[in-house]
Amino acid sequence: MTTGSRTPTTPGRSRLRTFLPLGVAAWLVLEIWLLTVVADAAGGLTVLALLVGGAVLGAFVIKRAGRRAFARLSEALQRPQEAAGRRGEGDGLMMLGGLLLMLPGLISDVLGLVLLLPPVRGLLGRATERSLERRMNRAAPGGIGEAFQQARMHRPDGKVVQGEVIREDGPAQPGGGEDRSGPRPPLAS
Repeated sequence: MTTGSRTPTTPGRSRLRTFLPLGVAAWLVLEIWLLTVVADAAGGLTVLALLVGGAVLGAFVIKRAGRRAFARLSEALQRPQEAAGRRGEGDGLMMLGGLLLMLPGLISDVLGLVLLLPPVRGLLGRATERSLERRMNRAAPGGIGEAFQQARMHRPDGKVVQGEVIREDGPAQPGGGEDRSGPRPPLAS
C-alpha cells in the first residue's frame, strides 16, 4: 500500500517549483482578461496594433542590446586592460525587457518598458549582483571548479570511482587490433 508520505531519501519540492506553475497560470489568465477589457473599450484593431507594435519594438531592443553586448565582448577580448574596469551596463536586462515586449500581453509589455529605463536596470543589476555575491559566499568552501571535479568523480549512487589508466604501448597487431590474449583486470572490485 502506498502512502502520501515521502521517503527520507527523496528531496522535497522547492517553493519555486511548487508555485511557479500557479503564478504562470494566473499571469496568463490576467493577461487574457486585460486584453479582453481593453478590446471592449478601445476595439480589437487597437489591441492588435498594440501587440504587433510591442513585438516589433521588442525585436528591435533585443537586436540592439545583443549587438552592444557582442561589441563589448569583442572589445574586451581585443583590449582586456581597458575593458577590465567597465561593466555590461544591463544588456541582459535590456534583452529581458525586449523579450517581455515580444510576449503577447499588456502586463508583459509594461514590465518590458519598465526594464528599458536605465535607473530601473541599474537598481535591478546591483540587487542581482549583491544577491549572487551573498549566495556565493554562503556556498561551501572551494571554487566552482572543485564542485565540477567532485560532480565528475562521483557516480549517481554515491560511490567514488578512482582509478588510473596505464597504457603499455606494445607492438601493433596485424589488422590494427591490440593483443588481447593476456590477462584482463577485473571489471568490478
